[in-house]
Amino acid sequence: MTIDMTAQQIAAMVARIAWLPRPEGQTRRARALMIQGTASDVGKSMVVAGLCRAFTRRGLVVRPFKAQNMSNNAAVAADSDLPPRPDGEIVYGEIGRAQAMQAQACKMPPSIHMNPVLLKPQTDIGSQVVLRGRVLGNCPARIYHRMRHHMMPAILDSFERLCAEADLVLVEGAGSGAEVYLRASDITNMHLAASADLPVVVLSDIDRGGTMAAIVGSYALLDPADRARVVGYMVNKFRGDFSLFEPGVETITAHTGWPFLGVLRWFNTADRLPAEDSLALERPVESVGRGLNVAVPRLSRIANFDDADPLAAEPGIALRFVQPGNPIPADTDVIVLPGSKATRTDLDVLRREGWDIDILAHVRRGGRVVGLCAGFQMLGKVVHDPQGIEGPAGETAGLGLLDVETEISGEKRLVDIDTTDSQSGCRITGYEMHMGRTTGPGLARPWLMLDDGTGELRPEGALSANGRVAGTYVHGLFGSDTFRDHWLSSLGAQASGLDFKARTEAAIEALADHCEQNLDLDALLTRAR
Repeated sequence: MTIDMTAQQIAAMVARIAWLPRPEGQTRRARALMIQGTASDVGKSMVVAGLCRAFTRRGLVVRPFKAQNMSNNAAVAADSDLPPRPDGEIVYGEIGRAQAMQAQACKMPPSIHMNPVLLKPQTDIGSQVVLRGRVLGNCPARIYHRMRHHMMPAILDSFERLCAEADLVLVEGAGSGAEVYLRASDITNMHLAASADLPVVVLSDIDRGGTMAAIVGSYALLDPADRARVVGYMVNKFRGDFSLFEPGVETITAHTGWPFLGVLRWFNTADRLPAEDSLALERPVESVGRGLNVAVPRLSRIANFDDADPLAAEPGIALRFVQPGNPIPADTDVIVLPGSKATRTDLDVLRREGWDIDILAHVRRGGRVVGLCAGFQMLGKVVHDPQGIEGPAGETAGLGLLDVETEISGEKRLVDIDTTDSQSGCRITGYEMHMGRTTGPGLARPWLMLDDGTGELRPEGALSANGRVAGTYVHGLFGSDTFRDHWLSSLGAQASGLDFKARTEAAIEALADHCEQNLDLDALLTRAR
């Protein structure tokens, strides 16, 4: 289902999906400020989240915005522009996880307009394209570069919708704003800034080194009009005595003429907030708990890996992401197979790495396995993709640990979940986000029985006959505190009573405090327009 069309066909498809009538009488009221980086992973998402909460605490109505995000960590957002379906079911879309976290920092529900374009990588050269919460299709990078300028009207419309309901919109760029070879097809950095008349603050990460070259180099690459949009720069992730870097600040300002707007020192609790994408997993990720050993294979197209965050936060759990080239440790108690944007591809990765052998041996030794979304699909007998939705059409054998099979087809299921599991008696919160439909005898033994709100129970997932292998489509399952405690107790592990949502909220508050203490928020606000 790869999109390979003429520019006119692409524009027509985008227009059909993107068009949403704007509410009458909606006019812009907000000021806006854009945070662009000198590279990917310099901390733009975290800084915007901290500023969102800090300005919200000052009584401003704040909204986050990122025109285009590339991430397989996503969240569901209610589509407020479409009425419920005839059966009363709310229509949901999806946006990047970082923008959902930023919405939480603004103390509001996420909206599809906060991240109108989401790219979900499926191969090294192609992604699933999500426009305003809905899947447009799978697209090679060369085609996407031809089509993305057609998305600008929808992007600017989403931005204006947020501006109409807020006092301040904080806009996050993507990667580096100085990739001038992309300027002609840019929809998320300087072209967006020019189109929406946005002032820009440049953010650099000093922890990786080369901050002076990164900022001065950005200035040198930008054309005069784009340089003039920059109202200052900030330095992020600083450790030690900043007075030693003050001569560097003087040099940067002398070469660019841009004012220095502050330094954010290293934020020690950043790991308590969800990471935007799998770049975070390129660094070793291992929690320091002691007791239950949990291993998560680091799949090539891993998605929604923040499902593991609540487990990593438990003091009685030692969680590690197993990197390619390494076996799953023999002392593992539970293997968690995470989500993936390309299920069949990552089944091949499991076999290439020998992890399938490790998983089967683990089960024979009496170990436990949990599959989440695509991980659930991998536990079955086979995954079919007759239309080639996730890659070349075909089928791939699963691990055969659950008596089910999956076909990748149909409309993506996007559902927010807040209900009760009748089997455990626990409240379950989370969401579903998948295109696969799973069938088979194994579903007769569901892992969960969810109350659908009408008094009826909906079976969810599957459980092996011995109860040691379980799978579900519910993301965020372990973020449900009572269920996580119940699950840990069923394994004979110590449940800590951790309130994970309160822990995340406390981290957002600490991040806002960090911004207040390290930055001149009044100066930033005066530069917004």
